[in-house]
Amino acid sequence: MLLDTPRDDRSLFAVALEDGRFLIALTGIALCLSGGFAILQSVSGHLLPQDSHAIGMDAAALVHASNPHLLGFMFHDRVAYGGTLLAVGLGYLWIAAFPMEKREAWAWWALLFSGGIGFAAFLTYLGQGYLDTWHGVATLFLLPVFLMGLLRGRPDRIRLSSSWARGDQECAFARWGRMLLGGCAVGLILAGTTIAIFGMTRVFVPSDLRFIGLEIGSLRQISPTLIPLISHDRSGFGGGLCSTGCLLIFMARCAELNRSFVEVVGLMGCAGFGGALGVHFVVGYTDFLHLLPAFLGLLLFIVAEVLLWAGWKQTCARTNGMRSEPDSIKTAF
Repeated sequence: MLLDTPRDDRSLFAVALEDGRFLIALTGIALCLSGGFAILQSVSGHLLPQDSHAIGMDAAALVHASNPHLLGFMFHDRVAYGGTLLAVGLGYLWIAAFPMEKREAWAWWALLFSGGIGFAAFLTYLGQGYLDTWHGVATLFLLPVFLMGLLRGRPDRIRLSSSWARGDQECAFARWGRMLLGGCAVGLILAGTTIAIFGMTRVFVPSDLRFIGLEIGSLRQISPTLIPLISHDRSGFGGGLCSTGCLLIFMARCAELNRSFVEVVGLMGCAGFGGALGVHFVVGYTDFLHLLPAFLGLLLFIVAEVLLWAGWKQTCARTNGMRSEPDSIKTAF
């Protein structure tokens, strides 16, 4: 005789919306796909259809009207922006899979601030007036998903007191790793804010124009919409850096030191720094002073990741030793 088991009559929607994890994971997947698309589209050497329509020419015609450096400069901003989207998306996937499963309050606050900055960064197009329709449609569909995930994933207690002091009892490696990662995150926010402001106002720094080989007046003569288009990607990249930095601050201070945390921090760094720095060498934009802050940030990030890894290994060794101690006592007696 079969034992009676309760029927599970929950709907698919009820399960998907239950605790917000699926919706936050869906947001992370969408961000990863968007970042990957931005990078692959740039690698293809073609402009997006709406970009070509806005400036009145495709990539080949733009190179003919100016020079290859201009197109490379446009792609370098887009690849860097795609790298930040990948980094944030990976962070959201990790938060949905691990901290949100335990209903940790800090994860909700991290999503609230990081997502708020990221979605608000869409409005930076107002600085120069160019509206990317694909970006606008994607934001319009993704924002409700993210907000519903926040609403459904809100923990019963949202105070940060316990999580905020999590690293205080850890080894020196872990504490220094958290501090350096937090410092790197602050640097990302400062750099992102600066880039976003420049993107909405002046758009270019002197090294940009030296690399392009054209003055602002010449760029306007090529197409009146060209500078607003460049401004859109540049300010978006700045917003992406701010969102990534905000997320890393919460992770550095509040996340439990375990294997998945160390791994996702490394993946986020590979995506963000790999996109932002790697593309400069691909397009030939290797101005030393322009890249120096990014290399300093990368160095700080690498040291932080190594220290976090060492701290995790030391924690594992200590935990394994404590587990084996009772067995040793039993053997002795």
